[in-house]
Amino acid sequence: MYAIIATGGKQYKVSEGDVIKVEKLGVESGEKVTFDNVLAVSNDKLLVGSDVSGASVDATVLNNGRGKKIIVYKYKRKSGYHKKNGHRQAYTEVKIEKINA
Repeated sequence: MYAIIATGGKQYKVSEGDVIKVEKLGVESGEKVTFDNVLAVSNDKLLVGSDVSGASVDATVLNNGRGKKIIVYKYKRKSGYHKKNGHRQAYTEVKIEKINA
């Protein structure tokens, strides 16, 4: 059985027991979180739309962190302009406990 959830502007295909990294949720580690925006659920056949209106996915927050550094380098030739900047995206790591469909 799997579900497709949407959080943080992205969509994730999850099953029970999966560990995924999603955009930062602002929840402390060890707490429970529920994803209500379920797009599809499949156990033997795929259910979408109004068939999954009451579905939800329960998860536990494992930890919060920041990803690897991405270097953003801007350069314009012949003008002496260059700018180097770094970015680390914040994430929340969650473990999928149960799919309620």
